[in-house]
Amino acid sequence: MLGRSDRTRSAGRGHRARPIPATNGDRSQDDGPSLKLLLRDIPRRRRLRMVGGTHLVVLVLASTREDTTAVDLSSGALIRLRVPWPPEHEPDLAAFDVVEATLAQDPETDDLAQPEAATVADLPRHVGTMRGRRVRAMLQRLAARPDGPLLGIPGPSAPYWEFWGNRPSTALIVPTRGPQLIRREDGSTWVRFGWDRDDVWLPTTDRNAARALDAARRDRLSGKALSTALGFRPHYLLASLTGPHNGYCTKVCAAVLPRG
Repeated sequence: MLGRSDRTRSAGRGHRARPIPATNGDRSQDDGPSLKLLLRDIPRRRRLRMVGGTHLVVLVLASTREDTTAVDLSSGALIRLRVPWPPEHEPDLAAFDVVEATLAQDPETDDLAQPEAATVADLPRHVGTMRGRRVRAMLQRLAARPDGPLLGIPGPSAPYWEFWGNRPSTALIVPTRGPQLIRREDGSTWVRFGWDRDDVWLPTTDRNAARALDAARRDRLSGKALSTALGFRPHYLLASLTGPHNGYCTKVCAAVLPRG
């Protein structure tokens, strides 16, 4: 049951996710009649029950081997799907892909550090790509307010035993300053940005961000140079908590995203 992840709209406090309204006539965001029919027929829910066998249609925001963060198109909630990628198959989902997935019979929704997470039964099925007004409106509704520490944690990480399933593990944010991409001496890629009055540095798992630095042959990118290297003007950052490593869950930037 996804009652707890109805609170993922805020980085600091909980808010109930709003269903995504139908937007008949908006043709700017999809890439085929099959996707249009699928979007038209999605049932609207105020809450998403994460029980085994539930069929989901989601908008992907970020995808790694660890999980795929997406927006459930029936309820508007942020969710994190654990996909059983085969060892020889790297995740191949991109931001704004629309995919169908079915929750495993045991969706394993008891992770107190990641209350939005659930396991799916098989690889998702790609059905199209959404862009345009519908996506912009959806992301705007999901954007968290800078009204406290990012993800409710004042530092870069927190011990796993401090989590009780009462705060989100992922949030879509609009930086109050920046962002800036930075390549450190150890080869890792970081995002620096302002969040309220905080100067935040997060390692990023966004492969496109790392490629942007490689393509520009620079160790720092911001402003117009960053937009040129990414191919879009960055507007949103997807901040997430990793699973526990050495007993700690760490904040990362899972994606650098355009307005939609």
